[in-house]
Amino acid sequence: MHFIQNIDFASFLDTLVSLTAAFVLGGAIGLERQYRQRTAGLRTNVLVAVGAAIFVDIAYRLAGAEGATRVISYVVSGIGFLGAGVIMREDGNVRGLNTAATIWCSAAVGACAGSDLIMEAALGTVFVLAANTLLRPIVNRINRQPLDTESVEVTNTIHLIAPKNWQKQAMQLLEAELEQARYPARDLDAHAFGDDSVEIEAVLSATGVDGEALDAMVARLVANPYVTQAFWSPSTTD
Repeated sequence: MHFIQNIDFASFLDTLVSLTAAFVLGGAIGLERQYRQRTAGLRTNVLVAVGAAIFVDIAYRLAGAEGATRVISYVVSGIGFLGAGVIMREDGNVRGLNTAATIWCSAAVGACAGSDLIMEAALGTVFVLAANTLLRPIVNRINRQPLDTESVEVTNTIHLIAPKNWQKQAMQLLEAELEQARYPARDLDAHAFGDDSVEIEAVLSATGVDGEALDAMVARLVANPYVTQAFWSPSTTD
């Protein structure tokens, strides 16, 4: 009958206030996400905030402030797995990072509520909403600006396709061409291309690269009997 001994109406009221605050504040964050039809919407953010509050509140009641601090550290690391579930990669683009960060912030708000820091939880909610709403027009305006090519890092990748039984010779040929042109490769990888071929990708370091020089290099590679096809492609990262 330990549950009777654990009944404490003052602690129960304290837990009720903490969970109510987590529910309301997590709902405020989730409502904005739901309005924008994001993957993690109203219910997800409420559950994250309330769940964090429950864990912290239990730890606080059982082990005091030291136990609550320890559980908060677990919440911070553990919520990353949930955030990773909303991050998607499509055609080289990463989506969902903002939603994952919002979930992380909802957990922080819930942890504050579970620690009886209601005012701090409310303040954190205000800043999370401000980041997702007030900063949006600024971000959109920046994204509409034309790219300044001098301030954008250009990464060039050379793609080489060769028969599987000539993979070693083709890779040595590519390495020799890069060394002769003094183009250091940041990454060199080979993977299957169909049933009988492999694709070798050499990602060049972000240095000044002459497109005509790369065209000439690709032409020399294609002329070699070890190589079935070769081409290069640039990409930009900010």
